[in-house]
Amino acid sequence: MKENRIQELKNYIIANERASLDDLCTLFNVSKNTMRRDINELEKQSIIKKVYGGIVLNDKKTTEPFESREEKNITSKQVIAKLASQFVQDGDIIYIDSGTTTMHMIPHLAEVRNLTIITNNLNVIMGSLPYPNLNVLCTGGVLFRTTNSFVDMDAVNSLKKFNISKAFMASTGISITKGITNSSSFEYDIKRYMVEHCDTVVVLADATKLGRVSLTTYCELKDIHVFITNELPGDEFVDFFESNNIQLITP
Repeated sequence: MKENRIQELKNYIIANERASLDDLCTLFNVSKNTMRRDINELEKQSIIKKVYGGIVLNDKKTTEPFESREEKNITSKQVIAKLASQFVQDGDIIYIDSGTTTMHMIPHLAEVRNLTIITNNLNVIMGSLPYPNLNVLCTGGVLFRTTNSFVDMDAVNSLKKFNISKAFMASTGISITKGITNSSSFEYDIKRYMVEHCDTVVVLADATKLGRVSLTTYCELKDIHVFITNELPGDEFVDFFESNNIQLITP
């Protein structure tokens, strides 16, 4: 009961970004003492922070809003997405991750037949509407507006039903020592699950992400199979990819 309530509280604050203590007590029909204990649990997980009279979503400090990220390096992102689309074949069942690079794959998949896309990316879903050949399945979950993605354990559980062969993943930082990192802690479980359960993991990231480390590491760099970027990385990355049999793709 308590675990379910805390999960529902987490979902609520992700969707609404802030709430007063009084409103939460009314919504969940619990006392202030009970709600304070639940809030303390989420605070320990760094999901929320306390403010006067209530709580606010903590992840907004580390995750740049979707709209501002979307405008950065857009030409490079489009080039990377086009290269990534070449790994998609007729009849594939693929996962397309959240992010401002992965969504640009969609126009390049217009001629792929019998393609199934599973995604938590709202922009991938909307971008697929003009293409009747794309069978799109949404993970469901709570819409996290900062990244335009659906998150929470319901989204992860929905993925367990599908046999996905290829995952096209996004990242906000690529490090040899810290691995593939991301700025949103809410997306960690989904990203981690996909890397662990797909035959082929393709990471799309422009060159500005190389050498950067973000909030969470969802996999080690050696765990991926293909890395696509817009320009040749430095020797340290090139040597690492070669020694770990990771295919490096650049224009």
